[in-house]
Amino acid sequence: MILRAVPRQGVNRKLLHGLVIILPLSVFYGPYLLGLERDSLAFITFLLFVVSSLVELLRLGNHSFGKWFYSAFGSMLRDEERKSLTGATYVAGATFLCAWMSTISEEFAACACLSLTLFILGDAAAALIGKSIGRIFIGKKTMEGAIGCFILCILLAYWAFPMLPLFLLKWGGEISFFQASIVGLSIALLELFPAKLGRFKLNDNLYVPVVVTYISVIIR
Repeated sequence: MILRAVPRQGVNRKLLHGLVIILPLSVFYGPYLLGLERDSLAFITFLLFVVSSLVELLRLGNHSFGKWFYSAFGSMLRDEERKSLTGATYVAGATFLCAWMSTISEEFAACACLSLTLFILGDAAAALIGKSIGRIFIGKKTMEGAIGCFILCILLAYWAFPMLPLFLLKWGGEISFFQASIVGLSIALLELFPAKLGRFKLNDNLYVPVVVTYISVIIR
């Protein structure tokens, strides 16, 4: 097996993704820790999305602000993100949508937290594994990365999430290996094969957590 060096840019980006798991955890635990109703928390995540979008508009439309932004955060951007929205803004949008779905029921809140967390960490694992040992390419992504994403998602869903306070109570029972596998497979496949509307490719950071949340609700 040939290991390839992963660019520092990619490592920094995925480490940042790891820190971003505070967002899905806040979707689930925010109301308990802050004493808020879930609809209030959803509104806060909406404001976060709006602020992130405004920063993007300034970055793309204002030369001075854009120059400062690139000097501070340019090392974490993909080449294609320099002229379009960053993945962080799409994740902020997904967090809002998941927080909005969590207002439906506590079961939805548990499923949204599970799906968004697994996607963020699974996507990071897929990218790092794909860049280091990936050889079988499917578009710009790799089969090895997808397998790594799948395995990590199963491990987290089946062994790690049941240990989180209140999670199984709100999920509605134990998480079976079958359920963990379906969630992990859904994330890996949706991440590997991006959806399109005509010629327009949708950003997986936005829609995958939402789709997998509904899948998780169905298989509970």
